[in-house]
Amino acid sequence: MPEPDAAWFAELLERELRPWLSLTNAQVEQLYAHYELLERWNKRMNLTTVRSGREMVIRHYCESLFFAAQTPKHWEIHQAADIGSGAGFPGVPMAILKPNWQVVLVESNRRKATFLKEATRHLENTEVLAERAEAVSASYDLLVSRAVDPNEVASLVPQLAPRIGLMLGEEDFALLKPLPHVAWAEPIRLPWGDRRICVYGEFHVKPVPRGT
Repeated sequence: MPEPDAAWFAELLERELRPWLSLTNAQVEQLYAHYELLERWNKRMNLTTVRSGREMVIRHYCESLFFAAQTPKHWEIHQAADIGSGAGFPGVPMAILKPNWQVVLVESNRRKATFLKEATRHLENTEVLAERAEAVSASYDLLVSRAVDPNEVASLVPQLAPRIGLMLGEEDFALLKPLPHVAWAEPIRLPWGDRRICVYGEFHVKPVPRGT
């Protein structure tokens, strides 16, 4: 296996994402800078349990970029909030892929929020909020999340945003799908297995049946 350096990282991203999207050299450099910092900080604090190397690149970076690329084309997004951003996924790759978006990373864990602030110092279209999502008073065009209880994130629609995007397991989505206030698009299977999907939805007022 090649030494996990910048060239290895760029080649892995290009090979895995080729069918769906392409990245500029500058974007790859920004992603690798985050990856390097995450590897260093993860030795001192538990930012992610995913092992360094190929698994981390696939699970965190490729999946987040694929997810961002699936955002419905007709949606006009200016501001997105990543709820429970953790080490910055999917928010940081999303901000790098979508430089015209302002991406707010909402993370209540202070140590993780400190990492996010350090990791995004050179990303002008990001902001870190070190607070619980329920305490956020701003509003956005889109909420995104992974590894957070999807019901909790969906409960923030439409108070924080009228649109939502989630990365989750198929079984979790089966429980979420009946929610009456969100109209879900067809879920898209993540290409790297484990029965995980990404799905987007919009706030939906269910019509009241006549005669009630």
